[in-house]
Amino acid sequence: MQIRVLGCSGGIGAGSRTSAMMVDDDVLIDAGTGIGDLSVDDLQAIRHVFLTHSHLDHIAGLPMLADSVFDEAFTTPLTVYAREETLRAIRAHLFNDIIWPDFAKLPSPDNPMLRYHVCSPGDTIAIGNRDFYAVDVMHSVPSLGFTVRNCAGAFAVSGDTKSNETLWPVLNACDDLKLLVIEVSFPDELEQLANDAGHYCPRTLTRDLGRLRQDPDIWLTGMKPGEEDRILRQVTEQVPDRRIRMLSRGTVLNV
Repeated sequence: MQIRVLGCSGGIGAGSRTSAMMVDDDVLIDAGTGIGDLSVDDLQAIRHVFLTHSHLDHIAGLPMLADSVFDEAFTTPLTVYAREETLRAIRAHLFNDIIWPDFAKLPSPDNPMLRYHVCSPGDTIAIGNRDFYAVDVMHSVPSLGFTVRNCAGAFAVSGDTKSNETLWPVLNACDDLKLLVIEVSFPDELEQLANDAGHYCPRTLTRDLGRLRQDPDIWLTGMKPGEEDRILRQVTEQVPDRRIRMLSRGTVLNV
């Protein structure tokens, strides 16, 4: 598998794009502003979108993606996989014929181009030779992380989360875990804000990393713009024995 990082920032600004990762050429994990840098051909190849949760930085590009790939003569629909709560939110507040057309009714309600698939914690979705497993995580809204596995191994994406009891047992059960992409949004000086907002800071993340029995490459994502260097320094100082790097737009990872 090839994982292409389209966006990994906790906000926007010059050069910053929010959460979106392309798996091979047909699957997205999250659809933040990072998808706006894709070519038309790249956009047209996407047929599956896994959403971690309903916050805007993770779904902002989805309406424009649906518009870009819309084709009345389609053969394969665009399918969005997410928790029931997330799908309910984007139906009510995004694809509602007010903010954006309801592509789940186009070109017809009986044969829509955009389709929704409920993906609950514990579900596995098989797409080609890849298995996407949904993990419950702890954020300010109902959220998912994902592990993705093929015959070469597995990688994991935490989504947005604070300290939790659900992600780490799943990761420890992945004997072939090669990569872990995990968010840490705020520096330690803002630990209370991070916890209230449902995010890791370096101190809480490194405490949870102490529970990880596997030894994957660890990539940090979701940092607030301008805080990246401070957050990375705080994490690496607290966990010097792990391979920890900061994700950046354009990074390509392989499993």
